[in-house]
Amino acid sequence: MSPSFVFEPPSDEEIEHSEREEEEEDEEEQEEAESGSDSDSEEEGRHKEARVSKKKTQSPWDFAKYTESVAEEHARRSTTSVDEKISKALRQRSTPLVAELDHSSESELDEQEDYKPDEEDEEEGYGGDSKSFFAPSDGTSFHADSFLQLNLSRPLLRACEALGYAKPTPIQAACIPLALSGRDICGSAITGSGKTAAFALPTLERLLFRPKRMRAIRVLILTPTRELAVQVHSMIEKLAQFTDIRCCLVVGGLSTKVQEVALRSMPDIVVATPGRMIDHLRNAMSVDLDDLAVLILDEADRLLELGFSAEIQELVRLCPKKRQTMLFSATMTEEVDELIKLSLSKPLRLSADPSTKRPATLTEEVVRIRRMREVNQEAVLLAMCSKTFTSKVIIFSGTKQAAHRLKIIFGLAGIKAAELHGNLTQAQRLEALEQFRKQQVDFLVATDVAARGLDIIGVQTVINFACPRDLTSYVHRVGRTARAGREGYAVTFVTDNDRSLLKAIAKRAGSKLKSRIVAEQSILKWSHIIEQMEDQIDEVLREESEERALRKAEMEATKAENMIEHKDEIFSRPKRTWFVTEKEKKLAAKAAKASSLEKNKSSGKEVISAEQAEDLRMKEKRKREREKHLPRKKRRKLEAAREMLEDEEQDGNQVEAKGTNKKEKGGLSLVDLAYRRAKAVKAVKKAVDSGKIVKKSQKKSSNVPRKTPSRTEEMRDLFQTDMKDKKPKRRGVGGGKKAKSSFKSKSRYKRK
Repeated sequence: MSPSFVFEPPSDEEIEHSEREEEEEDEEEQEEAESGSDSDSEEEGRHKEARVSKKKTQSPWDFAKYTESVAEEHARRSTTSVDEKISKALRQRSTPLVAELDHSSESELDEQEDYKPDEEDEEEGYGGDSKSFFAPSDGTSFHADSFLQLNLSRPLLRACEALGYAKPTPIQAACIPLALSGRDICGSAITGSGKTAAFALPTLERLLFRPKRMRAIRVLILTPTRELAVQVHSMIEKLAQFTDIRCCLVVGGLSTKVQEVALRSMPDIVVATPGRMIDHLRNAMSVDLDDLAVLILDEADRLLELGFSAEIQELVRLCPKKRQTMLFSATMTEEVDELIKLSLSKPLRLSADPSTKRPATLTEEVVRIRRMREVNQEAVLLAMCSKTFTSKVIIFSGTKQAAHRLKIIFGLAGIKAAELHGNLTQAQRLEALEQFRKQQVDFLVATDVAARGLDIIGVQTVINFACPRDLTSYVHRVGRTARAGREGYAVTFVTDNDRSLLKAIAKRAGSKLKSRIVAEQSILKWSHIIEQMEDQIDEVLREESEERALRKAEMEATKAENMIEHKDEIFSRPKRTWFVTEKEKKLAAKAAKASSLEKNKSSGKEVISAEQAEDLRMKEKRKREREKHLPRKKRRKLEAAREMLEDEEQDGNQVEAKGTNKKEKGGLSLVDLAYRRAKAVKAVKKAVDSGKIVKKSQKKSSNVPRKTPSRTEEMRDLFQTDMKDKKPKRRGVGGGKKAKSSFKSKSRYKRK
């Protein structure tokens, strides 16, 4: 296996091969003309368009060459793949389950209707004004007829033509001239609009005029995920195939020694993930960023989030101050403080399209999963994937465990699927992408690792099996389809806990949002099949855990042997360092988490991770399942108690709102207290009438209300006492007895 970091010049055979193909096409056209076919100019134009479209379908991405094959990895580690375990389980199966699917009636089809929101969504504006920080971008043109108008050199124009790029997109037409002048840029455009070429082409154009005798790392491109880094590296290599510019890939999961050798040879461009790049800068010899000229952050809003902010700040500190900085993303947030920390000097804000603009060719649908149907969510997914969306589908799950379970279920059901998440090795992740790109599998089950930047041609459908955390994640997920003018579908499973996101999606999609109702017969059929699969799923997971334990034991034994055999050599190596200690890392994470929680509390929103949301959903599901098997009397009591708690929470929220509006010093007013107690009594009475709560007769007899004197008697007594004493005593309005009864009257508002 040849490593991907060896810098080889473009081979003449590839260039000759492409030129030979063009010559053959020209010869075919000449033969057609000589054979007497009177072709008009329109037909020639059609031939040219077909040829250009043929070039456009060729993907510039190639994931297979970056690492060893998965078969070699399994042979080296003495393990077996999941597909082999699934095929073994299928061979051991006594009754085939897939036979039930073939004989089932497909008369009942899914229904599709316009989505009708329950309430109107309120608009939320961004706080703060960031326009003063950005330089005015007046006069910037977002239109260009060809790449010739953008003042690019001939090698780059030739590469664009080889990749089938005929006309620049709006973000490319606006960004390339400004980036060539050395300006700092914050660029945003819809997904699939060509942002990678927008920063790669001007960077390569500037590097063509670099001092070639002085080798140095001049461009650093940072991405949040390894797969996106591989894709950007592959794209830059394709664009620089007719130049002498060298590019290097530095990501986790691949060999560190090979990367160190490549970095010491001083490539012109380094595409990296932040963690591995910091590791090399601190622990590798003769690697620095002293001569860096351009720093590019792809998917910048993700890089500025909690997980990467400290690492990005460390890398920015190691970069020279006099440099060009460019930030690109489909959802660029206007965080002025974060941009100032990155020391941008009067950056230009280029927004070719609104950040949440909906592609015209995208069809968005929602599938409502009601509270009692959450158990059958996997059955709903399989019913859709077996009948409606059958090929080129990306399925996003909330957790790595859920993605792996779906992969096993799809395999046992006879559906070809690949998985992509953090529990896989880098070879397995890249092979899954390569299989899906070459259409060897029809489904790719992934976590949010695949939500950013991946451009796989031909993705027809994106299914959000687990609802994304916010609208930004939703935009990036559905951006994997309907790219560059192609058609696509986005289907989102929405539970009762995801109503706020559903409102945001409905507001973004407008009247074009559809609601899909999956056929009940298909759901029942697939839920029955999944129940029969449970034993085989557990068997596959058990085999994997046993293999993992054996692999861990072997690694520990090998480590002990190496420590004994090569003790002096190992201890003579310098210890690898990091820019923060483990203790500082934990303290920073706690502080950041606390600050984010305070911010969410002040804004009235609570943001949780996808794993936490999945855990809460599973807990709620198990709780509902337990309640189903309870006796009717206990179930009714639980429902009544839940209703009372909800009423109390609503009353508490109302009281808090009133208290904040009136700015009271503290406590409840008597009116609010009486209203609250009366409402509690009313709820108890309603529960008693409906039979949910049974009251004892003794309590009723003991709490008999005392007979209070009438109003005329009270006034007569008061008049007589006044006439006797001639000097009225200071009393309450209703006399002594009335005061006692009025004090005791509050007891009737108490909950019984």
